[in-house]
Amino acid sequence: MIAFRPSKLSRSSTTMGKIMKSGKVVLVLGGRFAGRKAIIVKNYDEGTSEKPYGHALVAGVDRYPRKVTNKMSKKKVAKRSKIKAFVKIVNYNHMMPTRYSVDLSFDKNLVNKDSIKDPLKRKKARFAVRTKFEERYKSGKNRWFFSKLRF
Repeated sequence: MIAFRPSKLSRSSTTMGKIMKSGKVVLVLGGRFAGRKAIIVKNYDEGTSEKPYGHALVAGVDRYPRKVTNKMSKKKVAKRSKIKAFVKIVNYNHMMPTRYSVDLSFDKNLVNKDSIKDPLKRKKARFAVRTKFEERYKSGKNRWFFSKLRF
């Protein structure tokens, strides 16, 4: 007697969980910041009226900190530990999620969708992100995020 086994197609009632959440580390795949690591600040899974596709506001590292050794002076270490940040809205198709997530919280008044449109506010947002990144880098946490992607 053959037992009835439901096909894999009929068990598709389970939905897949959301991957793109705030705090998730992603790799930007296209454009000027291709190959750079970024953190999702705010995700828009359903899209908006002006961007009717899944996208996210990301804050990432444009220029990674350089290697530091014990022999270097404090001044040189400070210079090499600088980070250049970027803030951008990226389509989900142009970023790849990683298994890592970073528990950085950005000021929602400075880093949001509206601040990206105005150049002066964008600069302030970028500076706020940069200070957060440098602070986290100097604390020694999330070392993988601050290392350059080798490919």
